Amino acid sequence: MSHYSGPLLTRPIGETLLAARDASAGVWTGSLDLGRSQGSAVLQTDAWEWKGQRYTYPHKLKDRTIYYWDGDEFAPVSRFSGSLIKLVPTEWGAPTFEIDGIKMLPTSKESPFEDARRKVALVEPRGKVLLDTCGGLGYFAACCLEAGVASIQSFEKNPDVLWLRTLNPWSPDPDEPAHGGRLRLAHADVSQAITQVANGSVDALLHDPPRFGIAGELYSQVFYDQLARVLRRGGRLFHYTGSPNKLTSDRDVPREVAKRLEKAGFKAQLALDGVLAQRR
Repeated sequence: MSHYSGPLLTRPIGETLLAARDASAGVWTGSLDLGRSQGSAVLQTDAWEWKGQRYTYPHKLKDRTIYYWDGDEFAPVSRFSGSLIKLVPTEWGAPTFEIDGIKMLPTSKESPFEDARRKVALVEPRGKVLLDTCGGLGYFAACCLEAGVASIQSFEKNPDVLWLRTLNPWSPDPDEPAHGGRLRLAHADVSQAITQVANGSVDALLHDPPRFGIAGELYSQVFYDQLARVLRRGGRLFHYTGSPNKLTSDRDVPREVAKRLEKAGFKAQLALDGVLAQRR
């Protein structure tokens, strides 16, 4: 799917745009791509222009919602197909996303993009062949490209997440010439697709699965054995776990994960909000 190149609005941006029009300003300057760049819009009474395209002014915009131009009006970047999935703005610019109201990326203390950058650094991607098991919005992949990865294969199971990526300017476009073909993104369930990955063909791994209650198979011994099979000896893995159930039960998911990884052939330790492991 090709990436969207039109304007993105949030409630604060929409309000400043309308305020500029009401103040009879001829030009509004700001970001229409969630903080990636700055640009100027030419304001008229009934419409405005940006990059040579004409747009009507938005109707009432809601908080915690991002809007894109669907050809007729500004529509929310959200879909419902069994679950409600939506792109959600953050104070950091780079958005997060939610599924049925559950936030998928940490955003309370820093940008989800900066959070991804710190985790990616643990596997030292420069010059390596890397496997990104659960691509999400692609922030791991973007940080790997930025860090000089040789190539990265990313899998994403949810078609609605792939759609969000095409509208998110912070998500890397596999077809972007600047990436030199280093990113391959597949619409596939990694629990099945990994069986087609060759033994020892990967230098590093990033594993950021949905929580255990949604995708328990991605925390299974069978899956961890597959991760060990495809990763070369000495290769690093970062596995995001968070701390689910920590406050409501005695269950310690990070330590459970570390034990299973050890059994699969890794040397594992807790790191950040997950587990860092090295293939023995």
